Amino acid sequence: MIDQSSAGRAVIRVALVDDQALFRAGIRMVIASQPDMAVVGEAGDGQAALSMVRDTRPDVVLMDIRMPVMDGLEATAHLLQDPDAPRIVMLTTFDLDEAAARAIRGGASGFLLKDAEPEFVLAAIRSVYAGSAVIAATATAQLFAHFRDEQTRPAPRAFGELTEREREIFGLAARGLSNAEIASREYLSEATVKTHISRILGKLGLRDRVQLVVFAYEHGLV
Repeated sequence: MIDQSSAGRAVIRVALVDDQALFRAGIRMVIASQPDMAVVGEAGDGQAALSMVRDTRPDVVLMDIRMPVMDGLEATAHLLQDPDAPRIVMLTTFDLDEAAARAIRGGASGFLLKDAEPEFVLAAIRSVYAGSAVIAATATAQLFAHFRDEQTRPAPRAFGELTEREREIFGLAARGLSNAEIASREYLSEATVKTHISRILGKLGLRDRVQLVVFAYEHGLV
């Protein structure tokens, strides 16, 4: 069942995983101030996060990378094996964090700096939930440019099966443009762009837009 706010909009269910209780409290207050979001669970380490997330079934999980007992990388790997896994956003103190890059390659939906402005955190949660844009697109591109393998792999056959239009949109999405930005640039409706992105992800077997960015960098397509 989808939770509904008093205004009839879907409520985004968020879980917080961080070993600093004060940090969790601050994020919880920010999220609680929003009519379209609710914190449905918290955990102070990755091991506790596994049962909490599976019990509460959030839409989006904010997951610290470095925690005791089980770190965020291992917890994320476990959770992403579940059917209907939530979107997981990694929390880090470093903008060029190799652990964040590993988590995203493994299926996480992006990363946020722990000192990000509250408005940015809220926008990131909504963006990941909607699947319409890459969180911190420039920072994400810099992260993968920095940790790019010296030898790129050839693109798989599936990439060659994209239509010319799909390749154009793939290139723009790989650079981090949102649906709205692509629509404006290509004189298309946002609905049409969303349809193209869905087809591209399906053909390439990718989970979401950030995985599209990873795919592009790993295969030398940007």
